[in-house]
Amino acid sequence: MAKLNINGKSRDVQAEPDTPLLWVIREHVGLTGTKYGCGVAQCGACSVHINGEVMRSCSIPLSAVKASDKIVTIEGLSATSSHPLQKAWVAEQVPQCGYCQSGQIMQAAELLTKTKQPSREQIVAHMDGNICRCGTYPRIVRAIQRAAREG
Repeated sequence: MAKLNINGKSRDVQAEPDTPLLWVIREHVGLTGTKYGCGVAQCGACSVHINGEVMRSCSIPLSAVKASDKIVTIEGLSATSSHPLQKAWVAEQVPQCGYCQSGQIMQAAELLTKTKQPSREQIVAHMDGNICRCGTYPRIVRAIQRAAREG
């Protein structure tokens, strides 16, 4: 049995130590906003925050997470979907298929926490590695810029 802090709630989970955190979040806790994309930490669909740092949950075994670690998923970013990034994503009509969007938002949230008014170049550099198979990258950049302005 492992104890995890996910979105501010203490959770007891029963899973093998080598179970990827992604599957613990989705299958054991029931938070399905974090997506499986590639399974090798290359696409960003499974991005969550651990202690404020964006991490690829598909490649982190449960045994590597401590009870004191603070894990935040897309569901924990805002209980009412009112985070500035979530609102900007809607305003800029970012999603096409939508599959990668929770990972994109989590990556962007880390950037805006560290850099309140990032330049376009900073946005592009920080988002590099988060793959959008639909190619909505220009809308993603505009949404991050909007969230920085309006947030």
